[in-house]
Amino acid sequence: PEWDPLPPEAQARLNARQGVRYVGLEGLDVVTTQSMTPVPADGVTVGEIVFRGNVVMKGYLKNPKANEEAFAGGWYHSGDLAVKHPDGYIEIKDRSKDIIISGGENISTVEVENILYQHEKILEVSVVARPDERWGESPCAFVTLKPGVDASDERQLAAEIMKFSRSKMAAYWVPKSVVFGPLPKTATGKIQKHLLRAKAKEMGPLKKSRL
Repeated sequence: PEWDPLPPEAQARLNARQGVRYVGLEGLDVVTTQSMTPVPADGVTVGEIVFRGNVVMKGYLKNPKANEEAFAGGWYHSGDLAVKHPDGYIEIKDRSKDIIISGGENISTVEVENILYQHEKILEVSVVARPDERWGESPCAFVTLKPGVDASDERQLAAEIMKFSRSKMAAYWVPKSVVFGPLPKTATGKIQKHLLRAKAKEMGPLKKSRL
């Protein structure tokens, strides 16, 4: 009820958060990955979601190494990176394996993708890390254009998408390279990011990234 007076966009953003601990969970928190210290509930500091309780699996079959990593410190490490908000709600930002570290800054590929989806010519997009000689890694956007969009000048389209990005996000979030074409998917329609990460790596390090 307290969200009812808010604009629809604000309500949608609040409803998109992942929620709070429920009865079946003994514990749920967002912690720093090295020290297991809970992150502050400021809606900004990113950590990994960990939880434990009788609804959590017992472990991976015949894979002690995976179990050791997944249950380090007595908590199940989900691999999901999130923030905690002052009202106690958790909001997932990205998978730990998908996060981009550019110049020491963490970039959520999900948040970059959500902004790029606002571009009128983009049908589908997936953002992954590409090696970058200046920043270590930088965002690389794989884009499928909407039907009917003139794709004859990909360089101009890429520049247009980058310009749009600079108007909507922090400079270090802006994709430094854009690749056009269909995105690889599983039989259920899930984008196969691991294949895109491999492709970005094969492209080699970006040599002239300045932003």
